[in-house]
Amino acid sequence: MNLLLLRRDELDRALPAADPRARHLRTVLRRAIGDDFDLGVIDGPRGKGRVTALPEDGSVAFAATLSAEPPPLAPLQLVIGLPRPQTARKILQECTALGVGALHFVATGRAEPGYAQSTLWSSGEWREHLVEGAQQAFCTRLPAVTSGRPLAAVLADLHADGLRLALDNYEAAAGLAELALPAAPAAAGLALGPERGWDAGDRAALRAAGFTLVHLGPRVLRLETAAVAAVAILKARLGWL
Repeated sequence: MNLLLLRRDELDRALPAADPRARHLRTVLRRAIGDDFDLGVIDGPRGKGRVTALPEDGSVAFAATLSAEPPPLAPLQLVIGLPRPQTARKILQECTALGVGALHFVATGRAEPGYAQSTLWSSGEWREHLVEGAQQAFCTRLPAVTSGRPLAAVLADLHADGLRLALDNYEAAAGLAELALPAAPAAAGLALGPERGWDAGDRAALRAAGFTLVHLGPRVLRLETAAVAAVAILKARLGWL
């Protein structure tokens, strides 16, 4: 937890003892009264917190001083076939840390329909993983997230003038690392199939929406690994680091 993220309404009250952020300040960072720590407002400025009291009940009182707003997220949207909840958790956290602008978990031909009913989505747990990823990356910005929409509906909503790429192990003719890319696209969409891959209907929809199929080489990667690798390569090639 490199940066403690808070909502604006949490800035003027102590963190309760049961709050993981309070435990982190006390037991991991071992902050004493008068010590500073890094904090930020979700989707707002970063700044410094100063511990003002450490009550015996385990809570942490602090004063916050906010400064600069962080830069915006990269105009990169991921379109991901709904994976198992445990895989989605990893993608939410790691791709937030990498600074993507949006993650759309979509229904596809080979995605398991039951995954859309997971408590990860229905309980709002997914947002906790965004916060963890942002705290790790020392950033306050959280990506937009949708889940359960059809692939075609999400493709229709992507930036009209953006670069469009889809990972595919079977029909891609070029690798992401060597594909010729535009110098400065206004936005980019990167699609990754579910753990069972794209079916023929998915590929047809992607091609009809202007997507180019690309690969990451001969190795077959886990979806969460492919997402991290592809985002890192694409952001580096586009200068969006």
